[in-house]
Amino acid sequence: MPSAELPSVDLTGRVAIVTGSTAGLGVRFAHVLAEAGATVVVTGRRAERIAEVVGAIGERGGKAHGVRLDVTDPDSIEACLEQVTAELGVPQILVNNAGIPDAQRAHKMSLELVDAVLDTNVRGPWLMATGLARRLIAAELPGRIVNISSMAAYHYAGNGAALYSTAKAAVSRMTEALAVEWSRHLINVNGIAPGVFASEMTDGMLARVGDIAPGFPRKRIGLPEQLDSTLLYLVSDASEAVTGTVIKVDDGQMPR
Repeated sequence: MPSAELPSVDLTGRVAIVTGSTAGLGVRFAHVLAEAGATVVVTGRRAERIAEVVGAIGERGGKAHGVRLDVTDPDSIEACLEQVTAELGVPQILVNNAGIPDAQRAHKMSLELVDAVLDTNVRGPWLMATGLARRLIAAELPGRIVNISSMAAYHYAGNGAALYSTAKAAVSRMTEALAVEWSRHLINVNGIAPGVFASEMTDGMLARVGDIAPGFPRKRIGLPEQLDSTLLYLVSDASEAVTGTVIKVDDGQMPR
C-alpha cells in the first residue's frame, strides 16, 4: 500500500475570481486564496473598495488585480471574464460569493427587490459559472467553481427572508446540476452553505433582531476564518474527486 501523503494547498500559477470581494466574507476569501499562492481578481462595484482590498493583499505579499463587476449586469459579467482572460489567462478558480439579503415578508416585497435578489443571488452566479466554463472547456483546462449558498437554503423559520432562502436553495441545486454536466470536462462545482457568521450582512441582521447567539447550541456566531479550510479544500487538488457537493458549515446552529 502506498504511503498516505496529504496534499498541500499550493495555488501558485492559478487565477481566482472572487465575486463580491470588497466586503464581508468575500474579503476573507480573497485574502485566503492569495495567501495560498493564487493570483486573485478582486471584484465589486466600488472602485475605491477594490483598490483597498487589492492593496491590502499586496501588502501581505500576495498577488491581486481589481476588476469592476456588477453581477446583476450580463454585459459587466462578460466584460470581467474577457478582461481577466486577456490580462491574466483563463481563470481556473471562481468563488461565487456576491449576494444580498431580502429581510422582508414575501407578500410585502417590491418587484424591484425581488428582481435584485434573484439577479444577484441566482442569475449572476449562473452567468459567472457558465461564462467561465465556456472558456475552460475551449482551453481544455480543469477548473474549480465554489458557490456560496447558505444554511437558509435548508432551513427557514418564517422570519422574513423567504426569497433569500429560495434563492440559496437554487444555488445549491445549481451546484449539483452543473457538476454533473461539466464533470467530463474536469470542472468541479461545489458549494459552501455557511450558517450565521460574522460579516457585514450579519451585522445588519443583528441590528434589526438583536443578539441571536444565545439561541444556538454553542452560544456563538461563526468567525470568517472558520471557513478557510473548507474553501481551500474545494479549490485545491485535495478535492479532485469531489464535485456536486455543498458542505454545510454552521457550527451546529441549524436543525437537520
